[in-house]
Amino acid sequence: MTQTTFTETSSSVQPATFPAKAFAARGANSGLVPFTVARRAPRAQDVRIEILFCGVCHSDLHQVRDEWHAVMPTVYPCVAGHEIVGRVVQAGGAVTKFKEGDLAAVGCMVDSCRHCPSCLAGEEQYCENHMTLTYNGQDQILGGVTYGGYSDSIVVDQAYVLRVPNSLDPAGTAPLLCAGITTYSPLRHWKVGKGRKVGIVGLGGLGHMGIKFAKALGAHVALFTTSPNKTADALRLGADEVILSRDPAAIEKHSRSFDFILDAVSAEHDLNAYLQLLKRDGTMTLVGTRKAHAGRGLQPDRGTPPAGGLGHRRHPRDPGDARFLRRTRHHFRH
Repeated sequence: MTQTTFTETSSSVQPATFPAKAFAARGANSGLVPFTVARRAPRAQDVRIEILFCGVCHSDLHQVRDEWHAVMPTVYPCVAGHEIVGRVVQAGGAVTKFKEGDLAAVGCMVDSCRHCPSCLAGEEQYCENHMTLTYNGQDQILGGVTYGGYSDSIVVDQAYVLRVPNSLDPAGTAPLLCAGITTYSPLRHWKVGKGRKVGIVGLGGLGHMGIKFAKALGAHVALFTTSPNKTADALRLGADEVILSRDPAAIEKHSRSFDFILDAVSAEHDLNAYLQLLKRDGTMTLVGTRKAHAGRGLQPDRGTPPAGGLGHRRHPRDPGDARFLRRTRHHFRH
């Protein structure tokens, strides 16, 4: 069990709390067990959400197993889950964006410093001071650590809650809160669209969304996989072609032909094999965090080469993006 000391909340008066039912991992090798967490009573700017669905992200597995110990040691008991969709059951007096009964969503973060250059630019996921993760983060209000969506309710500042259109299936929407925005954000940032050739490395939780987003954006999409038996699924999901990454001749055929490659594999593999497939000034973004690389090497920022971290909240809030998500809503049920 990791013993980690966090700075307690600066207030001398502990905020009121209420109990929430949850499932927690009590150690790196344990399963999930029933647990009770203390949620803060909603403040003026907070919304209380009854959680209806929470996706299971590969990050949850890494975290509960303490596989990112070097950079993000797990504090136990750990209540994971950051793909949260639910219904607002209480809104503070200063809340203007939500009302009781609204569908709402919470992703990978629930707070940030709000005054550093990144926060002021709307890029809170790159907060330079203290971004608060949805779970296993430093709780700036109650002290201790935050607890995630494997629970029946959560309380979050309205600034870090997303609206969910009634036209979207809540169950199918939940994975968009991490896997969805993690793949959509780099595709959007690097202007993937018509006339672009895009490679997606790996057909897992991230990769299948990468294929669908890239195809919906108008790109020619190729899946790289080590598994021939994934070919049919890739084509069904929208890939234009499938390239077996263990076939040197197939790889060579595409030398210097890709505008953008999204690497969604978390297992160890050779990145150089894909770098040689990029055109001059092409881009490869890594969104699959490797166990051995966590905390060293490439940083989760948009430097060169860019390594993907969390997508930012601004993307799904743009009106055009909301329409885009509605058009593709049937793609995202696991």
